[in-house]
Order: sequence, then structure tokens, then C-alpha cells
Amino acid sequence: MMNDNNNVTIIAEAGVNHNGDRDTAFALVDVAAASGASAVKFQTFNARRLAAGAPKADYQKTSGTENESQQEMLARLELPESWHGDLQRHARSQGIEFLSTAFDLQSFRFLRSLDLPVYKVPSGELTNAPLLWAFANSQVPLIVSTGMATLGEVEQALAVLAHGYCHDREPGSVAEIWQHWSQSSALEALRGKVTLLHCTSQYPVALEEVNLAAMDTMATTFRLPVGYSDHTLGVAIPVAAVARGARVIEKHFTLDRSMPGPDHRASLEPDELTDMVRQIRTVEAALGTGLKRVQPSEWNTRQAARQQLIAARPIRRGQVLGHEDLATARAGQGLSPVRFWDLVGRVADQDYAPGEVITTAGGNHDV
Repeated sequence: MMNDNNNVTIIAEAGVNHNGDRDTAFALVDVAAASGASAVKFQTFNARRLAAGAPKADYQKTSGTENESQQEMLARLELPESWHGDLQRHARSQGIEFLSTAFDLQSFRFLRSLDLPVYKVPSGELTNAPLLWAFANSQVPLIVSTGMATLGEVEQALAVLAHGYCHDREPGSVAEIWQHWSQSSALEALRGKVTLLHCTSQYPVALEEVNLAAMDTMATTFRLPVGYSDHTLGVAIPVAAVARGARVIEKHFTLDRSMPGPDHRASLEPDELTDMVRQIRTVEAALGTGLKRVQPSEWNTRQAARQQLIAARPIRRGQVLGHEDLATARAGQGLSPVRFWDLVGRVADQDYAPGEVITTAGGNHDV
């Protein structure tokens, strides 16, 4: 996605953990870069446009803010537009890519001015068809998070995205989107453009609700690259997701988990983020190509550990070989025991002493 060497893309999700403080935002970039992550990601939104009157989710009801509305909470957590360019330049100077998630059309249009290599579609906007269409119509690759979604809603989102990638004008109806989706070319238009992230939208999420196997379901159903946006405690689950085939991992991190704010409690601290990246790279290196073959270091062991056919007792040239004439041992050379039944019933073409390696298959009994 963003790695030229085709490694798993690891997105260190700063999100709103800057708490509205510029210095904290820059410190988060530094932590992400030091961890070895591929990108650091923030969130771009306008609280007034985003939250009109919805209540806060349970995880957002932090101590001392129970009487604060969702809009009031989000207003404290906005990332000012004036910070974006500076954060992007700082991130790139540290060798890490800057990303941000847009939650509305105006914020998306602003992010387009930053020339980001990929856009992230948040789980909450998976059913926001006009925003999805605008995302796709930009022709930039997308990472699409699927928390809180059914498989049908994921397909619906992909149908909207396919229309956006393939048309210059917005659809006139939902029917037009589905008619386009019925064409084989629609799904093909998403290849190389869309990566689906499995996600459970709870902070933190209980292990019994992770359901990593759903990532496999999406990969099989839509034949698109998949990844995992993690909200569990610790690093075991994102590492496991990589072992299952995730190509993108997104994980929240913070400078200090005890800081006030809705996402800190489910976030990694700096040392933990570094450890997660290290473990993912370790697992990734061990995954290999999938082709079952002898590894270079195994050839010496293979020669020492594999058994070959030997004479179990004295054998005379011209003798018809029987089961009792043959045995196996580690000889370092000779015929594989797989040939055992081929030799039974054949004529020995030379004399063999007990324990001597059988080197040829001999002749047919009838010859």
C-alpha cells in the first residue's frame, strides 16, 4: 500500500490522542516514526458538522465528562487545518508517512490538498454513500474500515466505491449503483485501489468479539486485500492478524494511557507500539512465499537425516531381491526408501555386503 518492499503496512493511529495540543501531536509523530511504523494517522473533522445531536458512545463517557455532549467532546479533539501541513512535513522529515481520516466532504476536500498517498474510510462512514463516492472519485487508493458492519453493508459500500472509481458523475439513484455493480468490471475496478480492514468498533474490544475469521470471509468473498484495525489491549491480536494474511494493520497509540480522552485506554504506549512493529516484522519474515520447498539451510540436514536403502544381509549378483534383503539407514547417499517396493522382485546387478548402500534399482526378474 505504501511500502515499496511489499511489507505489511503498519499504521500508528494517533487519532484524537493529541487532546487538542499541538506539541502532543508532534510528539506522537516522533513516537510513531521511532517505532518503525509505516505511517502515522490522525483524524480530520469539524465537530459542528460531524455531530448534530447524537449521544456519546459508552467508551466515550470518560470520568468527569458525563454531562458533555458528543459535539462538545469532539470540539476539544479537532485537529486544526493549520497544523496538518506542518505535521505532514515533520512526519516526512522523520521518515514516516502522514495520513488523516476525513469524516465529512469538506474535510476530505481539504485533505486532497495535502496529496496523501492513500485515504482512510472510517467505520462510521461505511454507509455514508456521498462521502464514499467522493473518496473513490478522487482515484486515490482507499483503506476501508468495516467496524459495526454486516457483510451486506460492506458489499453496498464497495458498490458505491466502484461507481465512484468508474464514473465522472454521481449516480442518479441507488438502482444505478447496483446495476453497475452487477457488471464484472465493477469489482475489477477496485483491485489495486481498495483494502478492507476488519474491525470491531469498541474500545477496548473483548477477545470474544474480535472475530478475526471475518477478515478471511471478506478476503474470500470480495477477493480484495484485507487488513485489521485493532482495538484490543496488547499486541497479540494484530500480530495474529498478520499471520492470517492481513496486509494492513492499524493500531491506536498514545504517549500515556492515563491521559484523559476517549481512546487512550485502548491505545498502546510508545514501547508497546515499538514491540508490536517488531513482532509483526518477525512474523512477516517467517511467513515466506507459501511455496513448499527445501530451504537452502536444509540441504545439509537433509543429507544427514534422510535414510537410504541398504543391504540387510549379503546379496549376490543375480539374486532376486526380497523384503528381507533390504533395510534402511542414514547413509548419506543411495536410493530413497520410496524405491523399496520397486526393488523387491528385481534381480541384483552386483554383490552387496550387509549394510552396503544400494546404488541401482537392478534388473527385472523376467530378464
